[in-house]
Amino acid sequence: MRLTLKQVTGLKVLLHLAGLLPLLWLVFAVWQGTGFSADPAKDIQHFTGRMALKFLLATLLVTPLARYGRQPLLIRVRRLLGLWCFAWATLHLVSYSLLELGLSNMRLLGSELISRPYLTLGIISWLILMALALTSFQKAQRKLGRRWQTLHNTIYLVAILAPIHYIWSVKVISPQPVIYALIAAILLLYRHKKIRKWFVK
Repeated sequence: MRLTLKQVTGLKVLLHLAGLLPLLWLVFAVWQGTGFSADPAKDIQHFTGRMALKFLLATLLVTPLARYGRQPLLIRVRRLLGLWCFAWATLHLVSYSLLELGLSNMRLLGSELISRPYLTLGIISWLILMALALTSFQKAQRKLGRRWQTLHNTIYLVAILAPIHYIWSVKVISPQPVIYALIAAILLLYRHKKIRKWFVK
């Protein structure tokens, strides 16, 4: 049975809640000062980063689900997921800037992003996500024409860089970032023909 427009609208509501409720929990946890380890700044950074990765993987999962599940209307939730991915990635960047460096040392942000390779991967990923978010609307799609698809194919680059950024940032061998990387690799493998054509061009 195929999803109806009404069901897709309900799904969108659920996905918005999936993006919003963890943010409300995070705000509450910070306010109460509970739920964190001895290094709450790192906990917040990793939490926001993992949320961004989850929404990134969910965005990439939409197309195979729509195709193999024969649910063409499912494509309508992809932009929503991508925007939540960008929102959480922005929170991740802000949490690093404010909690790791502090307002008094914000001038060091540029040098930090350049001098630390894992941060460089992170900021490249964020910049791509920002470009995709700003051009995710129909008006931008019409204006860019064929270039729109080329631009939005760079999500595959983010799917490569972001998990590497996560693995590199934890500085110790941990299963969680490796799992994210494996899921990303599987979702990219599904698109190997498209990615090959993109790079050949």
